[in-house]
Amino acid sequence: MDEFRTQIEHIIPRLRRYARALTGERSIADDLVQDTLERAWVKLHLWRRGSDLRAWLFTIMHNTYVNQVRSRVAQPTVPLDDDALDAPVRPSQTDLLELRDLEAALQRLPDEQREVVLLIALEHLSYEETARTLGIPVGTVMSRLHRGRERLRRLIDTAAAGNASLRIVK
Repeated sequence: MDEFRTQIEHIIPRLRRYARALTGERSIADDLVQDTLERAWVKLHLWRRGSDLRAWLFTIMHNTYVNQVRSRVAQPTVPLDDDALDAPVRPSQTDLLELRDLEAALQRLPDEQREVVLLIALEHLSYEETARTLGIPVGTVMSRLHRGRERLRRLIDTAAAGNASLRIVK
């Protein structure tokens, strides 16, 4: 039991990061992580000791997210104060704009492509781990990753072209 708890404590930041990138909102991401951990605790008897706990938790998170998207009903939410958790050194304005453009482009990807891009690029899962997590063949992972990366490039290039008329004033 202590082994399980220790491993989960090390994985929680990765779960939060993936959930935030997947949902785009901190409060919804925190709820998704909590739901994932709750389901993992209830289903603990299904985890095979010695297997990859990280992949198992990402699978639970993916399935939870898919279920929530399917049954989502428009409910007003009150977001937490995101400024309270900012890094002590703020990035430059151009960094913020680039990050905003990337985040917006990620949200415009279809869910299937965004999930694969985030698991591989952000969480550094292998193609095989991603395939197991999402319950799809490795070839599908590879094609979704390729299409997702290409679409991201186009979306970011389009956003950059839209900002090309701006210039930096010192």
